[in-house]
Amino acid sequence: MFENKTVLITGASSGIGRAIAESPALKDSRLILTARRIELLEEIKNNAGTNSRIEIIKCDVSNKEDVKSAFEKAESITGKIDIAILSAGIGIAVNPENLDSSAAEEVIKTNFLSAVYWIELLLPGFIKRKEGMIVGVSSLADNRAYGTSFYNPSKAALSIFLEGLRLDLKRHNIKVITVKPGFVKTSMTDQNNFKMPFLLTPQRAAEIILNGIAKEKKIIQFPLPTVLLTRMIGLLPLTVYEFLAGKTKK
Repeated sequence: MFENKTVLITGASSGIGRAIAESPALKDSRLILTARRIELLEEIKNNAGTNSRIEIIKCDVSNKEDVKSAFEKAESITGKIDIAILSAGIGIAVNPENLDSSAAEEVIKTNFLSAVYWIELLLPGFIKRKEGMIVGVSSLADNRAYGTSFYNPSKAALSIFLEGLRLDLKRHNIKVITVKPGFVKTSMTDQNNFKMPFLLTPQRAAEIILNGIAKEKKIIQFPLPTVLLTRMIGLLPLTVYEFLAGKTKK
């Protein structure tokens, strides 16, 4: 599946993106790694050794012009991109007492619009060749609010966008995969001050994601207990959900 493929990974400097970039499953692929922190991408490239085929590009995915520049550089180096794994994401803690629209802009640009920026540039080539794969990393947190947050709505937007895109691109033979992880131990989840059930390592998450991509699953969601729990929560009537959610906040 991945042999001799050119794989773009955004948000590759840490978390799930980095674990995917360092996965043995991609050892025979040509990797294009992007992130704001270029020094962390250099670490990945150096650790991979001289036999690896890794290109690193500094890119702020929340900046449309930066994404365009990174895409053009990637295409000039590799000729084409076969698989785009769009894993860049952030979370900023907010509450009604410190609501800040600038935080909303940053989260929505990084978690949702960045994927749109990349896909806008990728699609002409994919459609012309009648091939290509887009993998968007969303979240199981896309189903309900769970309190004041910009993270959940940004992931909900991404999930719904990818679902519609999947339908429209089927006739072009372009695959669109939505990834919905539960809790994964990263620098972002390290900021959470609540218990995170069924917490996975980034390496285990990367393994599940790459296995799902190889099988061309439309949705890759995990771990199963969290999937089932979020489905149940999503089916609750609003009044019941608000009552139970209110109990957890007291």
